[in-house]
Amino acid sequence: MSRRTPIKSRVKVCNKSVFHLQDKKADDSELSIGLIKSAKRTGQLSLCNRGLGSVPENVWKIDELVMDDTKEVDFARSDQNNWWNCEPLKMLDLSSNVIKAISPNVKLLQDLVTLKLHDNALTCLPSEIGELKSLSNLSLDHNKLKELPIEFYKLTELRWLSISHNELIKIVPDFGDLVMLTFLDLSHNKLSSLPPGMGYLVRLVELNLSHNELVELPPDIVNLRDLKKFNISNNNLKNLPPMGELRKMEILDANHNNIEELPDFYGCNALKEIYLANNFIKAITEEFCDQMQHLNILNIRDNKLEILPDNISLLQKLKRLDLTNNNLNQLPRNLGLLSQLQSINMEGNKLSFVRQDVIRGGTDRMMKYLRDRIGEEVVSETRYEAEWPDKYTMKKSQSLMVPGRELTCVPDHVFRAAADAEVHIVDISKNKLTAIPTSITMLSEWLSQLVLTSNSIESIPPEIGSLQHLQFLDLGKNCLADLPIELGDLKHLRELVICNNKFTKIPRCVYELDHLEILLAAENQITEINISSDALAKLKRLAVLDLTNNSIMSVPPELGNFTHLRSLELMGNCFRQPRHAILAKGTASILSYLRDRIPV
Repeated sequence: MSRRTPIKSRVKVCNKSVFHLQDKKADDSELSIGLIKSAKRTGQLSLCNRGLGSVPENVWKIDELVMDDTKEVDFARSDQNNWWNCEPLKMLDLSSNVIKAISPNVKLLQDLVTLKLHDNALTCLPSEIGELKSLSNLSLDHNKLKELPIEFYKLTELRWLSISHNELIKIVPDFGDLVMLTFLDLSHNKLSSLPPGMGYLVRLVELNLSHNELVELPPDIVNLRDLKKFNISNNNLKNLPPMGELRKMEILDANHNNIEELPDFYGCNALKEIYLANNFIKAITEEFCDQMQHLNILNIRDNKLEILPDNISLLQKLKRLDLTNNNLNQLPRNLGLLSQLQSINMEGNKLSFVRQDVIRGGTDRMMKYLRDRIGEEVVSETRYEAEWPDKYTMKKSQSLMVPGRELTCVPDHVFRAAADAEVHIVDISKNKLTAIPTSITMLSEWLSQLVLTSNSIESIPPEIGSLQHLQFLDLGKNCLADLPIELGDLKHLRELVICNNKFTKIPRCVYELDHLEILLAAENQITEINISSDALAKLKRLAVLDLTNNSIMSVPPELGNFTHLRSLELMGNCFRQPRHAILAKGTASILSYLRDRIPV
């Protein structure tokens, strides 16, 4: 009888019980010599999912630990662990444990850039966390935090912050001091209001406020002009402010609120997706269809809609339309003209004239039915437009829009009518103007956006300095070689576009624009980047600088110290350094490269 050779199992058996609770000594033992050496070599330490109830004390002192006490010099010995080759700790992962408190000694990790504390049992943070001046990424999701220490708002280098699934009841106005944030997640908390300081977070690209108890949004929330994704679903909001200032917003999620009317979206030219399900909206307005001609997705199911406007056919780029569970009893004939529609849902309405088999038959069946109603008739909409918008139109939209009319001048009476209508936005782009009408100063009390791109303007009048409320000025694609010094009086200007002109240098007046955040100067003949203390260095809020396709001969290394720049574009210039490979890696790599070349 043959004996079977015993096979040794390769499965490792964990001796810890399922409900094992570690004591302080066991927690300290989790930080092994090997982990310490690896952390000092790489600058990264992960104690994720170790069952820790407390943080090993040596974690906070890891930068001071000396692993090699030998005093003899051995040139044959590997020098990987020598103190002069050690990296300071920059990434610390303590996530997925049961840690209840963070030691005040966290302040010892002065080089920390990333700190992961999500999925723990934290009830508070030490005030010393505010001393981590280099901290850029912080995750605190799935803890039990009820408030943040006031020192927390000293973390002014934070770019990425997530505090979802906690028990926060309020946040203080000091939150507005975290001006470098580009990502913020405050979802799944107990916030009933937001402080007015939120409007200072102008670099935010993504903001999640869902699953809270918000009743209203602060008025300055529309100052977040870089915002692309905005989630305010599952709150108690009854109305939304005019969204026109959020010109870069691409996705708005406001599902599950108490909203009764569609907000004003005029100016949201980047908006592609709107989610407004489970609200109390009664009508889609004609103004909405006029403003949202670039929309791809509209989900407005489970509302109180009773009728759709005839001009819904303007939403020519719409791909998904969900109108489920409303009070619709008829559909406009022009709905069949939405040629790009891939999904349309109509179930749960009172469409007595449409058979149920058509409604349940899917998008193709419904669209065929709607197009059959149009028949062979060729439908073309022509809208009568007078040469100039009337006062009623301007008052309703608070804008003067006359692009692409081949205008050579704008009469004074037009600006006078615009002033009576308290117009905030003027768009005279794509015309044949050779100069800016000085009558535009009639709008100095209200004008916030002025678009003059694609004209033949050769000079700007000094009177432009009187437009004190101007925040956005587009002078691109003209024939400008200089700007008047009076333009520097526009202290509220946040975005200036001077692309495709004849500038050989950035005009001196630009450096006086204290609140400037975005400067687009591509496609000119600019030869230098002036970073002196009376030039670019004065623009402390500048986040975007585009100098693409100019004649710049060299890039000063000191530009690397401009860490407030979120986007720096330098492609298509004459300089040899930085090389194209560095430029292609993005802003962070360019700035790092330049800093390394600053002479000591």
